[in-house]
Amino acid sequence: MLGAGYEGHLYTGPGQVINEQPDNPIVKQWGPAFNYTDEFYRPKGFSREKSNVLLRFNGASAPTSGLAADGDFPLVWTKMYGTGRVFYSSLSHDTASWDIRNLQIMMFEAIKWSLGLTDTPVTPHAMTAAPAPAPAPGPGGRGRGGAPPA
Repeated sequence: MLGAGYEGHLYTGPGQVINEQPDNPIVKQWGPAFNYTDEFYRPKGFSREKSNVLLRFNGASAPTSGLAADGDFPLVWTKMYGTGRVFYSSLSHDTASWDIRNLQIMMFEAIKWSLGLTDTPVTPHAMTAAPAPAPAPGPGGRGRGGAPPA
């Protein structure tokens, strides 16, 4: 039903996340790419033909991880299960992550979409090219994918 199982940790630490659907209301607040620190999961049995990847990990951003720089590492997606709407996210394993405004917006928009309150279609697609690397967070930056505290 979720579109994949758990195959283990992909990578733990800081890395770049690529937004494959920057116009999708669920993830548009993230921009085309962003730095994020987390325990990133590797999905088992994932199919791009059945799911709409919204965010994926950029293996090139973690050169000591042993991941293929051009590998496909989906982190967030939507899919249909019959007439039901499925949203999956492997982001945010610690309580501090839930203070990140972009994550809060993503979850709120995902709930709205899951309930049918927004009508963004599920459009499976091939992996998109990685944008230019996102700059490292500056002084006072959160370094976890969110804007500095206001």
